Amino acid sequence: MFKSGDVVLAKIQYTDTYELKTRPAIVLFEEYDNIIVAGVTSNINMEGIPLTKKEGAVEESIIKLNYIFTITNSMISKKLFHLSIEKKKMIYNELNKKLYSLNN
Repeated sequence: MFKSGDVVLAKIQYTDTYELKTRPAIVLFEEYDNIIVAGVTSNINMEGIPLTKKEGAVEESIIKLNYIFTITNSMISKKLFHLSIEKKKMIYNELNKKLYSLNN
């Protein structure tokens, strides 16, 4: 069982290919055996929320809230670390802004 804020290593299918790639991801929530995650990239020039080595990342990274995927437990190879409550709040605030802007 994974919790909101877990940083995991998971097999994710990106939109530009049918191939599954093993990448870090942030668990947003789990429901009915579906795990909703946000992708993480080491390309720090991309837009998103910073994820630092101090927080547990292997290298400076960006949480990409425009890369949201549904995966299953079997697609996760391991939990890497857990985000702080402050970082989780930052993620959910940004998601709320994005969702709210779609309705206005």
